[in-house]
Amino acid sequence: MPKAARGAEPLHEQILSAAAPRVRQRRGRDPESDAEERDGGYVGPRLARRILREARRQQEELEAEHGPGAPARPPQRCAAPGGPDSEEEDEEWPSLQRAKEWDGRCGGGDVEVDPEDEKALEMFMSRAPPLRRTLADVIMEKITEKQTEVQTALSELSGRPMPQLDPRVLEVYRGIREVLSKYRSGKLPKAFKIIPALSNWEQILYITEPETWTAAAMYQATRIFSSNLKERMAQRFYNLVLLPRVRDDITEYKRLNFHLYMALKKALFKPGAWFKGILIPLCESGTCTLREAIIIGSILTKCSIPVLHSSAAMLKIAEMPYNGANSIFLRLLIDKKYALPFRVVDALVFHFLSFRTDQRTLPVLWHQSFLALAQRYKEDLSSEQKEALLELLKFHSHPQISAEIRRELVNSKTRDVEGHEPAAME
Repeated sequence: MPKAARGAEPLHEQILSAAAPRVRQRRGRDPESDAEERDGGYVGPRLARRILREARRQQEELEAEHGPGAPARPPQRCAAPGGPDSEEEDEEWPSLQRAKEWDGRCGGGDVEVDPEDEKALEMFMSRAPPLRRTLADVIMEKITEKQTEVQTALSELSGRPMPQLDPRVLEVYRGIREVLSKYRSGKLPKAFKIIPALSNWEQILYITEPETWTAAAMYQATRIFSSNLKERMAQRFYNLVLLPRVRDDITEYKRLNFHLYMALKKALFKPGAWFKGILIPLCESGTCTLREAIIIGSILTKCSIPVLHSSAAMLKIAEMPYNGANSIFLRLLIDKKYALPFRVVDALVFHFLSFRTDQRTLPVLWHQSFLALAQRYKEDLSSEQKEALLELLKFHSHPQISAEIRRELVNSKTRDVEGHEPAAME
């Protein structure tokens, strides 16, 4: 019997080792990570150099933006979109990276305004514009009314005046006022986030003095209020707080701050409140400038808006007294190519037909919106409407645009012809 080779395992040990599960090692494993595990989780020298290099780069970026002595940037979180950490990450550093990419090409950047067009629009502006009401005016009226009513009732029952806000509440929200007047980035105080849940949220908001907020604070406040307020209350916030701030910023700087522009886009989370609180009051004021209309109208172009809300807005704008901003907003909404109800199309037609007796020279924007209507909804017009619009071109014509409008109206079908199918729903 031959001797077994030296170093060979016995047969029973070979069988057991073959039956045991094998532990596979990862390919390409970093030896430093193994050393790190062996050392009890300490960071290796190579990884430490990477961390220090990244921290130094971020610190240099902060010093370039905010000057020397800027606080170090907190570590970025990695979370899935829409996850629980995404909102917190957006709150901590909402738009530093986006602000770097802000180059003025968006609607809030520099807007080229033709002086001749601006003078033409001023002819249609209201000479006696209505007084703008701010949040402070509304709150003071409501406080005065409530105090008069409740104090009378309480004095009849108990002879004691109505209790005022707790001094501790006033102290807290006055402190929040100081925070929001200097806010740039980071988390907002929790006491501010609960304002939408309060019954007297307007009174509490008035204590924080929204007119002193920074643009970044206005953006964060719009995020909170558009998400947590009902549509009617969000409409009041847009109309009393956001819209006056946007108009004042455009008037003072001839452009719109990036954070305020993003706040307008975020406000479209509730499109009904956006139209009722921002767009319709802007058109009704009669003082909307060409620059304001272009900047705010760019949001209509970039954002997706439900057809029902846009249809209601077009119907309302078509029925109100004309000013230059109406043509801009109507043209932008028409160019979104909605499948509009015939009632809205008829209202747009009557809007243009109402200028048959107007002796003023209409601006180019009016002719452009007229052309947009003829291009998009020429087959949704009746034969009588087309004849009336062609007759309108004899009263108000443009050397280049009127010929194109006439061609669109003449070379198209009408909705009242037999066998004609309506335009397909988009």
